[in-house]
Amino acid sequence: MTKMIRRFLVSTAALGLAAVTSSASADSANPDNGAATHAGRASVYKSGAFDNNNSLEAVSTTTAIRSMFDKSGNPTVGSTRIWKVLEHGEKLECLSCIPLVAGLLYDAQPKTREIAAWWLRRRIFGVFDDGKVYSQVIDTLGDASQPPTRRAYAASALGEFLLFAGREPLAAAIRNDESPVVRQAAVAALERMNTDGPKHELSVAMGDGDVSVRLAAVHAATRINVFTDVSAIAGLVGDEQASVRQAAAAALGTMRVTDSVDSLVMLSSPENEPDANVRKAAVWSLGLIGDAAGADAIVSAQSDPNAFVRDAARAASLRLAL
Repeated sequence: MTKMIRRFLVSTAALGLAAVTSSASADSANPDNGAATHAGRASVYKSGAFDNNNSLEAVSTTTAIRSMFDKSGNPTVGSTRIWKVLEHGEKLECLSCIPLVAGLLYDAQPKTREIAAWWLRRRIFGVFDDGKVYSQVIDTLGDASQPPTRRAYAASALGEFLLFAGREPLAAAIRNDESPVVRQAAVAALERMNTDGPKHELSVAMGDGDVSVRLAAVHAATRINVFTDVSAIAGLVGDEQASVRQAAAAALGTMRVTDSVDSLVMLSSPENEPDANVRKAAVWSLGLIGDAAGADAIVSAQSDPNAFVRDAARAASLRLAL
């Protein structure tokens, strides 16, 4: 067997050498062959995104980054241009560009803030040193004198930086910041970092007095693979806001929480739950969980006054083969 493998390798090498020799001979016989090939490539790369004015090298210069800002450091181009220049400049080291890009962390456009954080977190120097951009963002988040919107943008930036150290200031914002806008942004940042916080702040957020924060927490719980506090979600099936009850019912199904079947059965009935969207989510989740204890509720929901609930019940019945 070893000899056969050796012969095969030798034969393959010989064939490869022959192919190279043949190609070289063809080029020698036709002096214009190389020039023609080069001309063909040039014609392809001449158009569209590959011409000289749009090449990665041209887009990624320090001059290109600085030219996006005026003398006061304000951006003078749109978010599409900013995204293009920074994305192509992923590996470009420019210390003088860092303060300019750092200002974009507080831009009104979410995509601009996202690409700015993405570019900054790839810097080797000038971002994570003491007193530099990262610590400045943490200080901004914790500074109550700053406008809520700016603190919220700081929370989002910490999420985009994806550093473990960012959990603590985000957790503090969820527990202590007076603005629901900031608390909601901090919850979303924990989701971005795939963590529920150092002391399970997502569960804390589910009991927040603001509906937007509770909804953000439920949304995050279904997307973080370390979240296990399903009892916090189950507690929201009795929330005063229908949107929260709907989100909680859907989350319980997504997470396949068998212990929640009784609560979902209750929410599936028009006698107990007036909101059709909540009933639909409850019936759909009963189908996802697949427990026989929810079968009767699914059958009953096929006669629900709302067509969307009936559709969800029919889909759920197929899952349970009813």
